[in-house]
Parts: sequence; C-alpha cells; structure tokens
Amino acid sequence: MDVNRRHLLGVSAAGAAGAFAVAPDAARAATLASALGRDVTQYGVRPGSPDDQTHALQRAIDEATRAQVPLALPPGVYRTGMLRLESGTQLIGVRGATKLIFNGGASMLVGEGAHSVGLTGITLDGRDIPLPARRGLIHCSGGRDFRMIDCEVAGSGGNAIWLEQVSGDISGNILTKTSATAVVSFDAKGLIVSRNTILGTNDNGIEILRTAIGDDGTLVADNRIEDIKAGPGGSGQYGNAINAFRAGNVIVRGNRIKNCDYSAVRGNSASNIQISGNSVSEVREVALYSEFSFEGAVIANNIVDGAAFGVSVCNFNEGGRIAVVQGNIIRNLLPKRPVGTAPDDDAGIGIYVEADSSVTGNVIENAPSFGIVAGWGKYLRDVVITGNVIRNAFAGVGVSVVDGAGTALVNNNVISETPRGAVVGLDHARAITTDLSIEGAQHFAQVVIGTNAVRR
Repeated sequence: MDVNRRHLLGVSAAGAAGAFAVAPDAARAATLASALGRDVTQYGVRPGSPDDQTHALQRAIDEATRAQVPLALPPGVYRTGMLRLESGTQLIGVRGATKLIFNGGASMLVGEGAHSVGLTGITLDGRDIPLPARRGLIHCSGGRDFRMIDCEVAGSGGNAIWLEQVSGDISGNILTKTSATAVVSFDAKGLIVSRNTILGTNDNGIEILRTAIGDDGTLVADNRIEDIKAGPGGSGQYGNAINAFRAGNVIVRGNRIKNCDYSAVRGNSASNIQISGNSVSEVREVALYSEFSFEGAVIANNIVDGAAFGVSVCNFNEGGRIAVVQGNIIRNLLPKRPVGTAPDDDAGIGIYVEADSSVTGNVIENAPSFGIVAGWGKYLRDVVITGNVIRNAFAGVGVSVVDGAGTALVNNNVISETPRGAVVGLDHARAITTDLSIEGAQHFAQVVIGTNAVRR
C-alpha cells in the first residue's frame, strides 16, 4: 500500500472533522468543563431529568466552592428547590440553554454573607410559585462583589432579585413576568444595575432603598424597562420603573422606559440624585420625580413623550430643595393622573419646582395645563425660569403670588399659543391674575418678569 504524506494528511483531517462533529450542546459542555473548572454532572446531576436535583446540585456547588473553581452547568433543565451559595461560588451556564426550574421554597438561590459570588449565563424559571414577603428568587444579603451577568429570570412569584447590604454588578440580564419587583436593593454598599431588560412587573421595576436616609451611590444605567404595573394599588408606591427611596447620590442615566402606571423615575427623600439622558414614554403620572426631604437634584437632558406630568421637584414643606432642571424635552402631556392619587394633584403640567431651583433650556409642548409652575402657596423660594421654550399650553408659566411666597425670576423664555396667558399668578393651583407679561399688568414685588418673547 502506498501511504504518502498527502494521504496521511487527508486521513488526519477526516479524523479531526469526525471528532468535532459531535452534538453542539455536548461540545459546549465539554468546553465549559475543561476550561472553567468542575462539571456539575461529575456529582450525579443529570441535565433534563424530571427528578428534583436539589441535593446533588448543592453538593456540586459546595465541592466546587471549596476547591475555589467555577462550576459548569451544561445545557439542559435542572429542577431544584433552594440552593445556598457560599463565598467564592461561581456558577456558569450556557446562555439560553442552561435552565434551573424552581420546585418551591423561600428562594431558589440564597447567599448570606457570601462574598465574590458569580452567576453567568443561567436561566431561572420561578414558575410563578409564590414567594414569602421580602424575598427574591435570587436572595443575597451582606455580601461583597456579587455579580450576576447575562442571566435570565422569568416567572418569579415574588421579587426576582433581592439584595441587602450588597456590593456588585447586576448587568446584561433579562427579567420578565415578575410578580413583584425585578430588582430590589436595600442599603447597597456600591452597586451597579445596568444594561438589563425588565419586562412586566406587578410592583416596580428597580427599587434602590435604604432603611434610613443616607449615602447609597447606586448606578442605574442603560436599562430597558417596560410594562410596569401598580398591582397593589396605592398612590405612587408602586407602578414606577425606577424608585430611589432615602438613597443619596444615586445616578439614573440613559434608561429607556415605557408604559408605567406611575413614574419613570421617582426619587423620594433621595438627596443628590441625578436623572439624566433617559428616554420616557407612556407613563401615567409624574415622569421624573424628586420629592419629600431631599437636598439636591439634577434632572437634565431627558425626553418625556406622554405623561400626566413631566418633571416635579416638590415638598419644600418637608425640606425638599435645590434642583437644576435643564435641557429636557417634554411633550404630549395628559390631562389627568391615575385614579388613587390625591384629589388636588394637578396634571397636564410640564415642569413644577418649588425652592432654590433653576429651570433652564427646556422645551415643553402640548401641555393641557401649564408649561412651567413655580411654587405651591407660600412654598416658593428663589426660583429662576429662563431660556425655555413653551408651546401650546393652556398657560405658559404659573408663579405663586400668595402671601409668604418667595422670589421667582421669569426671563428670556419663548412662549407661544398659551390662551390663558404667558405668565400668570397662582393661588396654589388656581390662576388668579391676568397675563403678568403684558405691559401695565398687576405687579408683585417677589415676581421679576424680564424680557420674554411671547406670541399669543
């Protein structure tokens, strides 16, 4: 037989092709196991088994964690109850192919005081099994550097992710059909929530909370959040895409938010909050909110198209003050807020501010009530309204003129198509003066009206 080099090369190539012509899932599993650490099947775990595999999965997690190596979960379905994560646990699956199916319990994955935990490429299906209050399908407390990347959580019967005193990164995940809130963080130690897709929740999208007012510093950026319901009712506690409560120095940036029963971003007693570069549509209450006892809010460069109220910076009566509202586009406002809000709450207003605030460079169009309002009764102090464009509003700018109200400057704005007046004086929500921008109109010492371009 004439065996030459060319023949040997051909045979070798054919052999290599045969070696790689295995099932794609098996190849991926082999790659995971060899490159990343332990393979979960080494511990008797069987992908696709109809049996509950909680015990075997827990043993695999514990053994891999003790060895300080990642645990690879090949493609397939794994049915399980609650699994505990310890410091150093790393679970790695194949995105879209590795699925944990919940069989019940307080949570599916639990880390208590567990540091440097990582979850990557795993789908968790909660099967809508109800969870206890203040629990998440993924539940972590007191851990540093918790990272959940490129995972999916569907059908949680409570919260999808619940974190307490945790630092880390929740990024690139898909969270769908959540019975409560997709991501809840209490008393974060340095958290990033970014690039996630959140579709369909019954309470809120993301909650950044603290047990007492204080510094938090969570970064909420570049998420897509849609279809947020206020399932439990209330007057604004639910139905918000992003809710920061008592949490200082939170940054909410670059999120796409659509179809919320209440607010897109709600900062409650959240000082030094920054809300910037978000795209908001189809929200039914205040789109961008900073309320109650806060000091410092920047609401800038957002687009709001369709809301009952564009921006509200309020509650000077409880210490809420200091804000910059700049460079926003706000249009197509609704004439009413949702049922359940306070009966005296107005709607159809572009921007509302009260104390120590600058409103500049905004464009407001199609406001059934006011383009901009400054003050509520006596709760007005040191507000500047300048360089804004207001088109097609019932009235352009409303300023409180009751006894005790403070100073407001209205200057260099372009105001057109406002039949009730370009600038009017208010007693709370009620307009009580003629157009103050007209020559010879009534004068109020605390209201300074400069040169505005008005087209009636």
